[in-house]
Amino acid sequence: MSTTAIVITVKTTVQAPVAKVWEYWNKPEHITKWCSATEEWHTPTATNDLRTGGSFSSRMEAKDGSMGFDFGGVYDEVREHEYIAYTMGDGRKVQVKFTGNSNSTDIEESFDAESMNPAEMQRAGWQAILDNFKKYTEQH
Repeated sequence: MSTTAIVITVKTTVQAPVAKVWEYWNKPEHITKWCSATEEWHTPTATNDLRTGGSFSSRMEAKDGSMGFDFGGVYDEVREHEYIAYTMGDGRKVQVKFTGNSNSTDIEESFDAESMNPAEMQRAGWQAILDNFKKYTEQH
């Protein structure tokens, strides 16, 4: 993580084995089902080349078509079922740790905050997406 940035951490525990959590976190056909913070948003497309040096991209849009943006970056390190580090398109860093515990998995995601929005707003948005991931994974 950058030493000059505010680092925000969000966490959850998913009631599923780490292999399933890893698959649902990384496969585009799942990403498009859970990657949104609210019911008003969705992710119609996603690509993911999950390897060190590989890139990913997700198109996030308001369902009413009023706004949208591309979220993407390049993987700095990938350790299967354990850890993902990447650099977003704007240069900020993200780390995601997966800790498997039999039939549950702890996820801890830390990211460099951006400067345009309050840190608490960013934390709430990333936590909402993580909570949506938990709900989707546990229900499927």
